[in-house]
Amino acid sequence: MDGKLLALIIAATSGLTMALQGTLNSALGKVVGLWETTFIVHAVGTLFVGILVFVCRLGACDLDKWVSAPWYTYLGGLLSVIIIYMVARSMPLVGVASATTAIIVGQVLTAAAIDHLGLFGFQRIPFNWYHVGGTLLMASGAFLLLKK
Repeated sequence: MDGKLLALIIAATSGLTMALQGTLNSALGKVVGLWETTFIVHAVGTLFVGILVFVCRLGACDLDKWVSAPWYTYLGGLLSVIIIYMVARSMPLVGVASATTAIIVGQVLTAAAIDHLGLFGFQRIPFNWYHVGGTLLMASGAFLLLKK
C-alpha cells in the first residue's frame, strides 16, 4: 500500500474517532458538566497514555528530549482543553454532523494557512484556487446540514 494512501486512511480514521469522541464528550457533559467533562477526559487520557509510555514502553521514554522542544509545542495541551470544551458545547446545539463539518472547515482553513506560510517547520504549500473552492464547498455543506 502506498504510504500516502495509508496516511489518508489513518487521517480518516482519526476523523471517525473525533466524531465519536465529541459525541461521547457531549453526552458526558450533559451528566457531569462541560468543565468537569474536560477534566475527566484529560485525566482518563493521561492515565491511558501513561500506561502506554511508562508501562508498555511504547515510547522512547527519553525525558531529556522533552526540555529541548520549543516552548510553543506544549500549547497543544492547552488547545486540547479548549477543543474538548467547545466540541462538547456545540454538538448538542447543532448536532454531530453540522458541528463536525464546521470543525473540519475550521481545521482546513487553519491547516491551509499553516501550509501556505510554512509554519512550525512544515514544508510551504501555497494556497490556491482549488483550496478555496474545496473549502467553500465544505462550508456550504455545513450550512446545508443545518437546514431542516
